[in-house]
Amino acid sequence: MRVVTRTEWLDAGLDLLATEGAPAITIERLTDQLGVTKGSYYHHFGSAAGFKTALMEYFEAQYTTRLIDAIQQENAKPRAKLEHLLRLVLADPDSAALEIAVRAWALQDPDVRAAQERVDEARTAYLKELCRGLGADVDADRFAQLLYLILIGAEQVLPPIERANLREIYDLTLRLID
Repeated sequence: MRVVTRTEWLDAGLDLLATEGAPAITIERLTDQLGVTKGSYYHHFGSAAGFKTALMEYFEAQYTTRLIDAIQQENAKPRAKLEHLLRLVLADPDSAALEIAVRAWALQDPDVRAAQERVDEARTAYLKELCRGLGADVDADRFAQLLYLILIGAEQVLPPIERANLREIYDLTLRLID
């Protein structure tokens, strides 16, 4: 029998969430996808609630904390950090589907909503920190919110905005503070 790590379970959960939505995240779908028995699932997570909690923590770690930590380690000015953060965010073409799926799930589930609120708060707080360091003649906190809302809005429109076009929108927006 194949041994599946906790991370493999969580990656499979995020994949199902991004491609098929929250209702697809069942133990049966996960075990079928990974080719393992339910025992491994219960060993790692204990229950569906345990899996959901771990999945949201993993989402937060991979799509927020990891990016912030990578940028914070740089010895660069806030503008360079901000531009690098935007490049990292826009580098993953599949992240938009996951972000949409998490937000949709958050509308239905209070635990997921709490996780989404933590993610949004962490992201905007970090953007505010970077924008305050820009020394631009704008309200740094509002500018940070604008940058975040551009991303969230771009993920929601249909047809989707291509990442290259979104990058151009960010370039245009950043010229407002030059």
